Amino acid sequence: MIKVRDAALRTGDDITVSGLARAARVGRSFLYRHRDLIERVHTAADTPVEEGRLAVVSRASLQTDLANALERNTCLAARVRQLEKRLSEQLGDQAWRESGLGASPDVGQLQRRVVLEQELAEKRGELEERKDSKLRGPPTGS
Repeated sequence: MIKVRDAALRTGDDITVSGLARAARVGRSFLYRHRDLIERVHTAADTPVEEGRLAVVSRASLQTDLANALERNTCLAARVRQLEKRLSEQLGDQAWRESGLGASPDVGQLQRRVVLEQELAEKRGELEERKDSKLRGPPTGS
């Protein structure tokens, strides 16, 4: 097992538990049962590449990339929920307006018109009373 690990280190091959177990023709469980071997595999996986060889992705860098990807995923999921909520509110408002059940956008103007029409009706009523009282003439004393 150690020879396989050393060979992988020399050639710059990717060092993983599965890869080393396959090359040594043992099961991964064999490595996990022998703590000293698994620690050597993990140490070798985290060892920086020597000069002149291609860089191999280390376990630590992969874990960092994974943590960053999970954090970004969390942020994007929150943003999607926020955008879905805004879209839902806007579609709901639009459907409410189009149904005719919602308040008119010029409610203030309509309220002013109602007040003016009420005042106009009152004035017309007063005018009618005056006309009727003139037609009847002055009150007669008995």
